[in-house]
Amino acid sequence: MRLFLGVSSHHVWTWLLVLLMGSNNAMSTPEEHQTYIIHMDNSHKPASFSTHESWHRSTLASLSPYHSLSDKEMLLYSYNHVMHGFSARLTPSQLSELEKLPAHRATYRESFGKLFTTHTTKFLGLKRNSGIWPTASFGKDVIIGIIDTGVWPESASFSDRGMSPVPERWKGECENGTAFSPSLCNKKLIGARSFSKGLQAAGIKISEDLDYDSARDFYGHGTHTASTAAGNYVLGAGHFGYATGTARGIAPGAHVAMYKVLWATDSETSAATDVLAGMDQAITDGVDIMSLSLGFDQTPYFDDIIAIASLSAIEKGIFVVCAAGNDGPGWNSTYNGAPWIMTVGAGTVDRNFVATMTLGNGLTIEGTSYFPQGIYITNALLYYGKGNTSKEICDFSALDPREVAGKVVLCDNSTSIDVHTQMYEVERAGAKAGIFLIDKPTLDPEDYSIPSLVLQTGSSDSVREYAMTVKNATVKEMRFLLTKLGTKPAPQVAYFSSRGPDPVSPGVLKPDILAPGEDVLAAVAPNRPYMETGIYDLVTDYALYSGTSMAAPHAAGVAALLRAVHRDWSPGAIRSAIMTTAITIDSTYMTFIDQWTGLPATPLDFGAGHINPNKAMDPGLIYDIDLQDYIQFLCGLGYNDRQMSAVLRRREWDCKEGPTNLNYPSFVAIFTKATNSPTVKNFTRVVTNVGGDTAVYQAVLEVPTGMRIRIEPNTLTFTGKDQKQWFDLSVEIDTEAPDVIYGYLRWVDQHNHIVSSPVVAIKT
Repeated sequence: MRLFLGVSSHHVWTWLLVLLMGSNNAMSTPEEHQTYIIHMDNSHKPASFSTHESWHRSTLASLSPYHSLSDKEMLLYSYNHVMHGFSARLTPSQLSELEKLPAHRATYRESFGKLFTTHTTKFLGLKRNSGIWPTASFGKDVIIGIIDTGVWPESASFSDRGMSPVPERWKGECENGTAFSPSLCNKKLIGARSFSKGLQAAGIKISEDLDYDSARDFYGHGTHTASTAAGNYVLGAGHFGYATGTARGIAPGAHVAMYKVLWATDSETSAATDVLAGMDQAITDGVDIMSLSLGFDQTPYFDDIIAIASLSAIEKGIFVVCAAGNDGPGWNSTYNGAPWIMTVGAGTVDRNFVATMTLGNGLTIEGTSYFPQGIYITNALLYYGKGNTSKEICDFSALDPREVAGKVVLCDNSTSIDVHTQMYEVERAGAKAGIFLIDKPTLDPEDYSIPSLVLQTGSSDSVREYAMTVKNATVKEMRFLLTKLGTKPAPQVAYFSSRGPDPVSPGVLKPDILAPGEDVLAAVAPNRPYMETGIYDLVTDYALYSGTSMAAPHAAGVAALLRAVHRDWSPGAIRSAIMTTAITIDSTYMTFIDQWTGLPATPLDFGAGHINPNKAMDPGLIYDIDLQDYIQFLCGLGYNDRQMSAVLRRREWDCKEGPTNLNYPSFVAIFTKATNSPTVKNFTRVVTNVGGDTAVYQAVLEVPTGMRIRIEPNTLTFTGKDQKQWFDLSVEIDTEAPDVIYGYLRWVDQHNHIVSSPVVAIKT
């Protein structure tokens, strides 16, 4: 499993966890125990057992005693909602015996591995006196469950100042544990639990030096995501002087419940059984929104524990949001792509953190910097290699301290030398500061261990020319701690954000949506140094993080606001409202740019567009989806009965005749390049009027050359609220059309509703 904090797979934070499916697949000897998740058929439970857990314990006790463990030692968790079943330590012989029972439905082997946020509310158009914030009472009475690394309860973001009482329907609690007392919870943080039985069953200890055996957050990731979704107002928050202002979550009036399922250990591992247990408990406790900034490796849905558990949550009306992953910019890299999950990609915001540099010739240049100390560097010599002819001067051990001490070192050609290595080398050699010319953005705020300025290679020619041609070149001044707003274009698709087509179901557009995910300021755990600068270890309680981990809680917060306004909306209705009202052009009125390539992006990168909370409150029409729609979708995948049963958690279902395409708010037509293959794809959709009592919608098509979209009928007339209307859409492409081509269907009415859906064609 992966926790989607940080950047792409090209630069992964070494202290994060990532669960990798199937990493412990060696066959056990009969004497050894391994942990398994056992999916049971609930209809086989004898009436004599009052609870599922008592039945599960009895089942384990009935197995042949090839072991020294009691049923209490064998059983880790009994699951009631995400599936009917349990996780237990079993020998292969016991597993074989159990799998022969009529009640057995499926087995999942335990998986291990490593872990894979002030301005964003304004960027999203949220205002205190108008729009969705006041209408939703800022998310009042909505409960957001965060499945993550825990929480730092003392953070000002979790103050219950101004909060409404805990909802009476809430069934959760705050558990006692290491450095965590139930008294730390309040009307904001209403629940905190931890789950580690699966980890400990594997013989992996929770190190006191690396984590807390409780719901307390060690890494800060869970604190960051929770405060992003629903943090209270905090004045004067900032990242070492950058991004200063009032921090608040997207739904500051909502309640938070933390479910700690991810741990730091000597082996830096976490167990899938624990993740499943956290999701199961969240459903039991009564959360309204579930947010997961993590994911398992891409597998079919019948093997995907998060997909199975999320479908159970959706059945109970819980909206599930997941991060899309940080494996961009490559294609087919999305995680958590089940169509019942809202899959969120990461976008940039219109804010940069910069330093300015004035050279000896008077030229002033601006570059990126997060260096935390508000200092000036003045009248320093500029060093650019011996004789000013060497380009790759900052490789490991390449700098002579006698030559560079007290100077500003210019490091060039970072496309061939890792920029982290260069920064370390400049620091090692005793330079006063560094200027790094890089081709792609690959540094995080904590990487700036010395006064540094980063320039994209495309805008650095003047610096290079000055350094090469002027003897005794100097830097007259370097100035840090500048936050620049209004940067254009924004948003862009963050370079690390995972892209479609989805590797499991390419016919469903993923990610669904884009939300702020780069340089997001939110609360963190101040229990350890955030970064080192020289001899100083720096600690902070608010920090800038990047990743789809940060994007997902933005969407979770928006979902909480929508739930507060529309209590009767289904999870499908909430997702539709978010997708069909999304922004599809950037601040320069152009198509979103891919941050990695600098070229226009496509819906395979940004889904339906960038999230737009105020518009989502009144979408006009919705594409609703119920459980039977998902069943029809699964029927169309060709799963056998056992696989269908694993996903649906039941013995019987109805695969009705007719189309199996989902009533999704986006369209994906997949064509093969083979000769004589079909060149037309047909879709059927139904929309529900949630706007005024009467409305007439006209279809407006945006179609590129090489693609044809037909709609029937092209006018939808509604005479009442909640009335439904059907329409058919067909997509046709020319043989010479590019491999990815897309347009838009927009339903427009007289009340200024614009219901937008991307229509994407992919040639494979």
